[in-house]
Amino acid sequence: MANTIKIKAADGSDVEFVNDMIGQGGMKDVYFSPDKSYVVAFFRDKQDAVAKDRLLTITGTFYDRIFKQAGGDYWKDLYCWPTKVVEWNGRLGIVAPTYQKHFFFQTGSRNNDFLQIKGKEKEGKWFASAFHQNKNLDPSEKGDWYKYFLIGITISRGVKRMHAAGLAHSDLSYKNVLIDPVTGRAAIIDIDGLVVPGKYPPDVLGTPDFIAPEVLATRHLPKEDKSRKFPGIPTDRHALAVMIYMYLLRRHPLRGGKVHDADAQKDEELSMGSKALFIEHPTDKTNRPKLSQVKPSYLPWADTDKLPYTITGPYLKQLFDRAFIDGLHNPAMRPTADEWENALVRSVDLMQPCQNKSCEMKWYVFDNTTAPKCPFCGTPYRGQLPVLNLYSKNPKGMFSFENHRLMVYSNQYIYQWHINKNISPNERLTADQKKPVGYFVFHNDKWVLVNQAIPGLKDMDTDQEVPIGQMLEIKDAQKILLSKEEGGRLIIVQMVNN
Repeated sequence: MANTIKIKAADGSDVEFVNDMIGQGGMKDVYFSPDKSYVVAFFRDKQDAVAKDRLLTITGTFYDRIFKQAGGDYWKDLYCWPTKVVEWNGRLGIVAPTYQKHFFFQTGSRNNDFLQIKGKEKEGKWFASAFHQNKNLDPSEKGDWYKYFLIGITISRGVKRMHAAGLAHSDLSYKNVLIDPVTGRAAIIDIDGLVVPGKYPPDVLGTPDFIAPEVLATRHLPKEDKSRKFPGIPTDRHALAVMIYMYLLRRHPLRGGKVHDADAQKDEELSMGSKALFIEHPTDKTNRPKLSQVKPSYLPWADTDKLPYTITGPYLKQLFDRAFIDGLHNPAMRPTADEWENALVRSVDLMQPCQNKSCEMKWYVFDNTTAPKCPFCGTPYRGQLPVLNLYSKNPKGMFSFENHRLMVYSNQYIYQWHINKNISPNERLTADQKKPVGYFVFHNDKWVLVNQAIPGLKDMDTDQEVPIGQMLEIKDAQKILLSKEEGGRLIIVQMVNN
């Protein structure tokens, strides 16, 4: 039986671990604490003074900056952040919390767990590939399309917070993010290599598939060359865009059919570096996937005509254009993590459940047409579909359209961030603000909004207020005031009949 080792952390606190290695990462050997509430991970290679100083700063100053501020508890579920620095037998190590239970596979892969993944961590790579989704994953682990939008929101929020603190992850990829499509949760891991511009340089260039083109294109240059590009906040933004694209569309945005060099290694460097080209570029179509070369297990996702990136909705389409067309070779043009979070939140408001109960994706984004249908199974929407256009007061005191819509479906909730533009659905929400204030239901062949907690809800067409506990029938072209408060919204209803 393995013995328990007791050591002192750099901060003077006691640390215990069972001397029975439970796993090996790319750089570290990992051990459990006796109660399995935390792990201790030791670097296999000797670390220099700069590496130790970086870890002490990450577990000290930066930990306090994120977790010991107001609302700091929110981030504990979103990061697996190192908490202490230790040394043992001449090896430097870190202490970090154990991953939460939902980030481990509960079932094995298909064919009697052929891949032996039961009990292993849910690395994002398993879910970003059409092949794994189609061939290897148990259906109970896959989740639905809606959950991948929630995952994107969480990852964007986590990256936004790091960038706001002046930190870059430097190796953001689906290997360093755990996701759970069953619940829509995500956690960013491997935080011990954080980059602080001007102080702590990156340890690695990144993970293939996620390295920014400018880093690959200049890596042959000496480190001292001012033209050489290294991982930082701009390259994190590229990696974040790639990750969101892959989770939603299960293909890589740059890996298409174009061949730049007969030598595989040179072709890789060019196609992901200086010659990188978006596979769905609207005018240069030379990198479209060649379906004759695509295995059936990658379909239909590899077919950009059948499932184009526009199915993610207008807000994400705009950001993908900036990430993979305007900003692909111009890092300053790339969307920020904050912009991704906002676009994903607005896209969730455009989502509609598919009426085909056997549809694998179960959700789709409203396409702004009068005949919406699910892009995955082709099922058209049947019935009346209320679309709520959100308006808020501009500086002149007039209501203007916010380019924000809310789709209605039965038993869908409406929240405070819908009724007031000054409230955002982010990490700063209070417990009270997270509670629904109303819901929609199809009742007696009519769509109604049930007022649970909206003071002053008013039908502007009849000039009638709707008391809390009452319901309001929703009609085409109707104007409804959601709140009289500063930032309160007005909605104009648009009925799509199909």
